[in-house]
Amino acid sequence: MKKTIKLTVFSLGLLLVGCKDEFLETFPTSQISAETIAEASALNPGLQSATVAGIYATMYSPGAGGTSNHEDFGQKSTDIKTDILSGDMALARKAYSRWASMSELQTTVDFTLDHNYREWRYFYKIVFAANNVIDALGGTETVPDNPDALAFMGQALAARGYAYLYLSQLFVNDPSNTSQDALPIYINAQTPNVAKSSLGDVYALMIDDLERAVDYLDGFSRGDKSQIDQWVARGILAYAYGAAGNFSAMATTAQAVVDGGPFSLMTPSQIVYDGDPNQGGFNDLSAMTGSMWGVDLTADQGIGLISFWGQMDIFSYSYQWAGNIKAIDDSLYSQMASNDIRRGQFGSYIVPNVPFNKFYHSGRTTGGQRQVTTDLLYMRVGEMYLLAAEGYAENSATEAQARTMLKSLMAQRLSDGDTAYIDALTGAALQAEIKLQSRLELWGEGKSYLRMKRQRETITRGSNWLDFPGTSYQYDDEKLTFEIPEAELRDNPLINDQN
Repeated sequence: MKKTIKLTVFSLGLLLVGCKDEFLETFPTSQISAETIAEASALNPGLQSATVAGIYATMYSPGAGGTSNHEDFGQKSTDIKTDILSGDMALARKAYSRWASMSELQTTVDFTLDHNYREWRYFYKIVFAANNVIDALGGTETVPDNPDALAFMGQALAARGYAYLYLSQLFVNDPSNTSQDALPIYINAQTPNVAKSSLGDVYALMIDDLERAVDYLDGFSRGDKSQIDQWVARGILAYAYGAAGNFSAMATTAQAVVDGGPFSLMTPSQIVYDGDPNQGGFNDLSAMTGSMWGVDLTADQGIGLISFWGQMDIFSYSYQWAGNIKAIDDSLYSQMASNDIRRGQFGSYIVPNVPFNKFYHSGRTTGGQRQVTTDLLYMRVGEMYLLAAEGYAENSATEAQARTMLKSLMAQRLSDGDTAYIDALTGAALQAEIKLQSRLELWGEGKSYLRMKRQRETITRGSNWLDFPGTSYQYDDEKLTFEIPEAELRDNPLINDQN
């Protein structure tokens, strides 16, 4: 962690600042110690409510990565970056230089550039905030007796596991090499700078955190979908198992969400604009039957230009509308079946294949939404169908289960509902179909990068890229992985090399 982080103590809230080198100290550390907070929390676990809420606020707030850059707004900015790196999202028209260094693959080979800093800072900020909650409740190994304390502990452990999941994929070229030194591990908020731990140790921590979270959150009823409940923790855990190469556990964990969770697949009218602006658009969590985790944005949050919607929606007043166009890779689009309703998610706006029928403000006036009240989606149950299918397809003995999961999804995505073609798929052909449908279903949602890394794939850019069209990159190419930022190498004397 940076020295500035070590010198600051979070109290009842995690507050964001625009400056890249400071956190706001919310109480005088000379008067209130960590031990005092822990003692108070043991008596009143609700004291941690604001800190946990602060973790969730960090995930969508402008400046979450410690800068004032317009490409810095938490999880959804990460989703855009990773979809660009995975080759699925083409920067098809450049204006205002937004995302140019990502598309040009400059950031990922230059540790002085800010995109590296933002990702590192954002996810370690989540780690640090989670550790403050965990410390206050007695530490990682504590199992609180109080139900409220147990729920806060579960949410904090899940948040820490989520952060290390992303760090382990974004900052490690080859995430299958578990013996390599990869990342500093912090399991409390008091530890000074530490050296890198092995990737295997990082995986062990994140999986243990998430398994505990699933256990601790049993029976927890969340107030809204911005909070992590047991189903969301299971979803993150499925991704963590996949990152660590345990595809069987990935499949069964995802299947448990499908079978037991209170979610259903998004319907065709929720997936693509069908003429009713109040349907679809991925803009209303309450209207998305498949939404598992996200945030219901209101005018009170004050989100506008610096937002996912500003970067992806032509009906919001910001960069996509003004000509900084992100489009689906044309070679990926061309692989969609003619009867696939998701073809209708894309249309021409300055350039072809723009997602204005997948992500849209219901007003559907170009540049119309200035204060963002459209919601943010982090996870949906469709991902679990695809993760289960992918995991089952790794083993010939469970291919039938893989086909069942894939058919359940595709019955909702093909206009005639005919999924008989899947029955004949086995082995590599089945795996290739699951890969294709995962990329198409989750386009613009940031999940293809995680798949690329866990499946060790090679990606090839289509012809509508302004940068390096037709060029192929392997999953472990330096250009597809972030660098440990210059500030970390400068401020942490125990880390002096890149991964």
